[in-house]
Amino acid sequence: MDYKLLSAVKAPSDIKKMNDNELNELCFEIRKKMLETVSKNGGHLSSNLGAVELTVALHKVFDSPKDSIIFDVGHQCYAHKLITGRYDRFDTLRKKGGLSGFCRPNESEHDAFYSGHSSTAVSAGLGVATANKLLNNDNYTVTVIGDGSFTGGMVYEALNNGGRSKTKHIIILNDNKMSISENVGAFAKYLAVIRSKPGYYNFKASTERTLNKIPSVGKKITEKLYDLKTDIKNKLYSQSTFFEDLGYRYMGPIDGHDISVLVDALEAAKKVNAPVLLHVNTVKGKGYKFAEEDPSRFHGVGPFDLKTGKTKPSSDCFSEKLGEYLCKYAPDNGKICAITAAMGLGTGLESFRKKFPDRFFDVGIAEEHAVTFASGLAKKGMLPVFAVYSTFFQRCYDQLVHDVALQKLKIIFAIDRAGFVGEDGETHNGLMDVAFLSTIPNIIIYSPCCYRSLEADINNAVNADKCAVAVRYPRGGQNDNVSVLDYKCLEYSTYGDENSENCILTYGRVTSQAIKAVDELSEKGISALLVSINKIKPFPEEVIELIKNKKRVFFFEEGIRSGGIGERVGLRLLEEGFCGKYKLTAVPDEFVSQATVNELLEKYLLDAKGIVKTISEEI
Repeated sequence: MDYKLLSAVKAPSDIKKMNDNELNELCFEIRKKMLETVSKNGGHLSSNLGAVELTVALHKVFDSPKDSIIFDVGHQCYAHKLITGRYDRFDTLRKKGGLSGFCRPNESEHDAFYSGHSSTAVSAGLGVATANKLLNNDNYTVTVIGDGSFTGGMVYEALNNGGRSKTKHIIILNDNKMSISENVGAFAKYLAVIRSKPGYYNFKASTERTLNKIPSVGKKITEKLYDLKTDIKNKLYSQSTFFEDLGYRYMGPIDGHDISVLVDALEAAKKVNAPVLLHVNTVKGKGYKFAEEDPSRFHGVGPFDLKTGKTKPSSDCFSEKLGEYLCKYAPDNGKICAITAAMGLGTGLESFRKKFPDRFFDVGIAEEHAVTFASGLAKKGMLPVFAVYSTFFQRCYDQLVHDVALQKLKIIFAIDRAGFVGEDGETHNGLMDVAFLSTIPNIIIYSPCCYRSLEADINNAVNADKCAVAVRYPRGGQNDNVSVLDYKCLEYSTYGDENSENCILTYGRVTSQAIKAVDELSEKGISALLVSINKIKPFPEEVIELIKNKKRVFFFEEGIRSGGIGERVGLRLLEEGFCGKYKLTAVPDEFVSQATVNELLEKYLLDAKGIVKTISEEI
């Protein structure tokens, strides 16, 4: 396709001279470019398709980067990237060394804030707006946040503070009626009521446009009529909105796909000398039939056929196996409950939801609440299982300490996407859960390398004594070569020459790479024993006994080095008087950028090739 208008946009200033027809054509080209790229690279599609007109209108009205535009989560920023000088590189989206799928200030001055997690942008925006006020500048701060993010508690903390701030902070509530799955909770119902009564803003906007066209006196009449807005609104709404009670000037709801209306609304918001909340209704997946019909499937999607919307058939994965195993135990154990933070599909809990709806709880994007909610369930004798991505589990440290471990409550934490996640980059790689969980007493940690171990771990967790149990597993499925492992017990398994002076320690996904490495080393005449640890906390004393007299011990860990299991094992060996060579290979003190999982394993020497290289250089 010939992207005539889009290819000419080198900076946001280039769209300011476009008329409404040109802007609508630009939106069409943006959607086509998104579809073309995401169908090849994968990415977040539904949310981006729904935010095109809104993003174009924002850059039409505001002056980025002088005015800060902050996207909550950031997975709806593709149009923003295309408008802010990144069209020529957009084909590299989510590729190694290419554009990130989220906002990254190190990528562009127009990306005002790092993003990747939900419900944070109002707080960040309020901070930026307050700084502008203290610096006595006239810059605006615009926060774009979806209705799904309003299920997270930080939003309300920020709104509670921001309503009385007297800053130039404009919050855009991008309301598409869902996050990944359909939104839950009282706030979703509240928005549904507001959506049904759009008459106030439509009347107000059309009246102002008409009056402002009257020479000399039009603007003065508009200003006089401004004082009447409360009476008009109360007749339509019968009561003040939640946002106005907090101190915000509420505007909306308006059509988020009408460029002219959006521009008028944003211009009006700029004139208000107080924080503003503009409520915009959009359609998730707008402009692509398959995404509109099934926005959840196209929320985060791999490569797909653009003409048919068909994606590659999914194969078995750890997430689906978790749901399968929970459904296996739930019929005979009425205490098992499943909890998700708006990620029922991604964490494999859909089968449990359908079979046991009364014991399935979607708490929205509220991970901290999920943990303490689980604690309450556990306190009364239920067995909650909280399935959560490793990166989002980082939010729960305080709750894990005070509400779980301190009270010795039995909760199962099914930690999905542990280790490298890949193309979503720094904010989504699950490299820190082992390090922070290891600091907390009264928690057992399992890290299975295969479905067999996962099932055994879930079984053990269900039947465990009163103690929290974390079971962490990678994105995707198992590697079939793990079937060669010799299972000594639930806690660890081995492969290779038990009499060798060389020992390889690892856990989780790297086990399959280590098996390949043992075979390749054998072909080079180097023997090695692989010990794959399944129970990584507390670390099995039998393994320490097995390895303490080895000449060389190599630990390969798909996690952050500082505070990881590898460091703890090194200390234990020293305590045992270990006199051999100990070498730890793990992720150094850095955030890991996007690339495929295989590319990241190779980069950090955690693939078979890297393991062979590391060991060969020491022998």
